[in-house]
Amino acid sequence: MLLDRIKPLDAILATAEKKSLHRSLGWLQLTLLGIGCVIGTGIFVLTAVGAQKAGPGLMIAFAIAGLVCIVAALCYAEIAAMIPVAGSAYTYSYATIGEFFAWTVGWALIMEYAIAASAVSVGWSGYFTGTILNEFLGIQLPAWLSAGPLALGGAEGGLINLPALVIALLVTGLLVIGTSESAKVNAILVAIKVTALTAFIALTLSSSEFSADKFNPFLPAGLFGGWGTGVGAVGAAATMFFAYVGFDAVSTAAEETKDPQRNVPIGLVGSLLFCTVFYILVAAGAIGTLGGQPIMDAAGFPLEAGSAELARQCAMPEHAGALVCSNEALAHVLRAIGFSGIGNMLGIAAFLALPSVILVLIFGQTRIFFVMSRDGLLPEKLSAVHPKFKTPHVVTIMTGVAVAIGAAFFPVGQLADISNAGTLYAFLMVAVAVMVLRVKDPTRQRHFRVPAVWLVAPLTILGCVLLFFNLPTAAMLFLPGWGLIGIVIYLLYSRGSSHLGRGIVEVVDDIGGEETMVPIHPPRD
Repeated sequence: MLLDRIKPLDAILATAEKKSLHRSLGWLQLTLLGIGCVIGTGIFVLTAVGAQKAGPGLMIAFAIAGLVCIVAALCYAEIAAMIPVAGSAYTYSYATIGEFFAWTVGWALIMEYAIAASAVSVGWSGYFTGTILNEFLGIQLPAWLSAGPLALGGAEGGLINLPALVIALLVTGLLVIGTSESAKVNAILVAIKVTALTAFIALTLSSSEFSADKFNPFLPAGLFGGWGTGVGAVGAAATMFFAYVGFDAVSTAAEETKDPQRNVPIGLVGSLLFCTVFYILVAAGAIGTLGGQPIMDAAGFPLEAGSAELARQCAMPEHAGALVCSNEALAHVLRAIGFSGIGNMLGIAAFLALPSVILVLIFGQTRIFFVMSRDGLLPEKLSAVHPKFKTPHVVTIMTGVAVAIGAAFFPVGQLADISNAGTLYAFLMVAVAVMVLRVKDPTRQRHFRVPAVWLVAPLTILGCVLLFFNLPTAAMLFLPGWGLIGIVIYLLYSRGSSHLGRGIVEVVDDIGGEETMVPIHPPRD
């Protein structure tokens, strides 16, 4: 039967011990990894998009997305501390609801991380060409070197987005050198971005331009804009959810963490709470000083973010200074209230900070690949560990090249929404896994227990479903299409190559403490 393979939890832990990655990360490095991904894209790139969808209700959107992530983080914290191995939601699903669903989760995560990393690379390219080259160096990069040919509404004559390609490859090289080294660089970038955003909050909330009147109407598109429209506060939350996925990447680093039973829960919940507060404060400062009302169509409905009509409206003099029309929203706000120099410095901070987002996304994606290949579902050569750097260099290079190609030739457009679809599915499956393990293995030691799990886990599932059905229709349809491709690969290759399917699992000898290969009767197809 297709759903009959469930890998024993003890075998998963034994496998990790036999072929484990180097444990070098502590709770502080894990928290910084989470902050490095969470604080970045949503604030520096997507703030204007969120305001166009929800207006001042963007603050509620951040709160909704943050609430869904908090309950999901609690589920992650319990199960990641129990199963401190690479693979995140994929591994958790393998030990609870079986190989087939685990494959679908891993396949969705591969899509999520790769698309998100490419999108952020394109976003970084915009800051590099606009703020660094144009504003400070007076250099105009030719259109054929600064935009891909498939960029939505992109520059005419675009051939390749060279800066996006280069930054993706540079981050890949850093990850090949070593996780510890990558985390140290990331810590510096996190400090830069947090300092810049703290300055933004202080300047905007204390500005004479700040007025409560600019929050009225607070919900111009309502709480729900309608299924598949992607607008309203909940629709904006579905988009801004993209900026909260960093804590999932933290859980993928569990196998490289010292004392994971203690450090993983701290890294997960701590980074999420820190970033949620920052998001709401930054949104309040931006809207309270500049205003954040969306540009409406004739029917009184917000124009689609990124649409040609919105671009035409933003070109009109009356909308030229609108928050929703800016490609560098936070720097634009500071310039508008008389802090041009600080605004330019914030643009530089974004230029320096976004590579840390790319780093964490590629980091998480390679670890999913690593553990899937270690289970035989993907070619085992992908799980090779570099003898010097102790990192999965083969899959890291493969992932980095794929991300770089995507960034060089494809649009940033609605990639955030597409990435969110895969993320929401993975989070939902983690909540299911927590409940299944509570029933199937109630006596196993849990260093962190979800309080009121039978309330928190169902709330996670409901929250993920709610956000998914408030994504734009195209983003909702992408996930099942990608999933169908994955199912075909699973049936043609992975199911036959699976270690568990071949009847051999790795376990720990309870007496001698040695790891052995134990044959079992393979499940029947």
